[in-house]
Amino acid sequence: MLNLSLTAKFLILLLLVIGLLLAQKSYTLYQAVSPSPIAFWQISNEHSHQQINHQLWQDILTTYLVDLEQGRTFNYRDVSPRDQQKLSDYLNQLQSIDPQNYNKNEQLAYWINLYNALTVNLILNHYPIASIKDIGDGFTGPWNIPQLIISGQQLSLNQIEHKILRAIWQDSRIHYVINCASTSCPDLGLKAFSSSHIEQQLDHAATRFINQTKGVRFSHQTLILSSIYHWFSDDFGADQAELLKHINHYARPSLQQQLKNYQAQPKFSYQWQLNQQRTEP
Repeated sequence: MLNLSLTAKFLILLLLVIGLLLAQKSYTLYQAVSPSPIAFWQISNEHSHQQINHQLWQDILTTYLVDLEQGRTFNYRDVSPRDQQKLSDYLNQLQSIDPQNYNKNEQLAYWINLYNALTVNLILNHYPIASIKDIGDGFTGPWNIPQLIISGQQLSLNQIEHKILRAIWQDSRIHYVINCASTSCPDLGLKAFSSSHIEQQLDHAATRFINQTKGVRFSHQTLILSSIYHWFSDDFGADQAELLKHINHYARPSLQQQLKNYQAQPKFSYQWQLNQQRTEP
């Protein structure tokens, strides 16, 4: 055996630890965070019928979102300075609003649109990049970085997702409507979310993702699921049977047939490449 010095042994051990950390990087970036609510954001006014105007966000989606069956892309490269300012104006508009003055459905649309618009704005502010995980320290990503202040409260993307959306609404469909700017993420909706159509939009998003190959697919008789179902398994039921029941509810007949009587352990997959429009060679 090689007679290694203590220094050499330490360096080898250090390299092994670094390798292990890098191997787990994609999970660490977006691992499940317990959905504990921030009490401040649990207040709503159910007597209110006011609606928040999301037209500026709709304009951005209409202009730059590319609708493809297996995954919409966003044309970050061609966003004009004028439209980037429009997006900034939209975020400033939402920051000037106190969501507590609105009913729960209006709040839900508000937080979903805010999360998605923030994510697009974050990418634009760092573009060109290969992946959202390259923002920040390159290890923990941008999710814990404070992004804006609403009603005096500083908020990050993680707080909006895990402390508000998941924690307050406790609806598994939330996962299908927030976009992390990656190819494997559920697609951005073509329409800005609105309180009057929120249920239909949530159902549509769930149906779309589950019937896309990046959500659910079979490969050589093995069920391949999005890692979202692994990272946030508790949101989809207590066990695999409940998860498959959830998936089956939104699956089209051909997928339902494949899922019928499936008992084996699924595998999980996720790609972090930016969900950008590909440039033709």
